[in-house]
Amino acid sequence: MRLGTAIVLLALGAILTFAVRVDLAGVDLQVVGWILMLVGALGIVLELAVWGPRSRRRVTTTDTTADGAPGRRTTTDETY
Repeated sequence: MRLGTAIVLLALGAILTFAVRVDLAGVDLQVVGWILMLVGALGIVLELAVWGPRSRRRVTTTDTTADGAPGRRTTTDETY
């Protein structure tokens, strides 16, 4: 689940829980709303915990000398 989907589920759950006052036979929309809000909040937490640390990139460059032999090797950690 991506961050946008989790936010949509959270918002939809809040609308069903707090704004909709419709009685359906066999379905409690407030309970459905609470479940959607819980799933959305869990999706946001998991998105940030799992995909948040991936913003680091490692770049390795190798310079060669004039005769083509490997020279200096540089490793750089970049964050964006």
